[in-house]
Amino acid sequence: MNNFISSLAKIGKNVKVGDCTIIGDEVEIEDDVDIGAFCVFQGKVKIGKGTVIKHYVELRDKTIIGENCYIDSRVSSSGNCTIGNNVTLRYDSIIARGVEIGDNTYVCPRVMTNNLDVDKQQIGGAKIGANCFIGTNAVLQHGITIREGVTIGSMSYVNTDCDENSTYYGIPVRKKE
Repeated sequence: MNNFISSLAKIGKNVKVGDCTIIGDEVEIEDDVDIGAFCVFQGKVKIGKGTVIKHYVELRDKTIIGENCYIDSRVSSSGNCTIGNNVTLRYDSIIARGVEIGDNTYVCPRVMTNNLDVDKQQIGGAKIGANCFIGTNAVLQHGITIREGVTIGSMSYVNTDCDENSTYYGIPVRKKE
């Protein structure tokens, strides 16, 4: 194994780490976590018990991942974000700085979030409630709130807040009546 795991990192019991993975000084990994190859965890990263992280995942400073999550290959976090319990993030998704994702939410492949306005000012990432489903290739604009139980259609551009237990789709997104 060609890993770099800092002696200062806190690693729980039964943690598996794939080849060529970098785990920095302030990383905390709870018990029964399975980490793939070629991952990079830098800064204060916390990974909850029973989480599976596939290959080529990058988690930056102040990323918190809850328990029993599935983080697919090539997911990246800009940091300062919170992922709840039992969340699935499918491959190639980008979780921007300030994003919050509630428990039991499913994020399909290649979902993109951002936290910058048109003047490149950081104004916060999307807030996604519990029990949501975000379709493939959806783009979630900065500062929006997707409330609990929302379904977002594939390839939608979400630039407005979304009401609880509703379905939204389109470019720009609109509520299904």
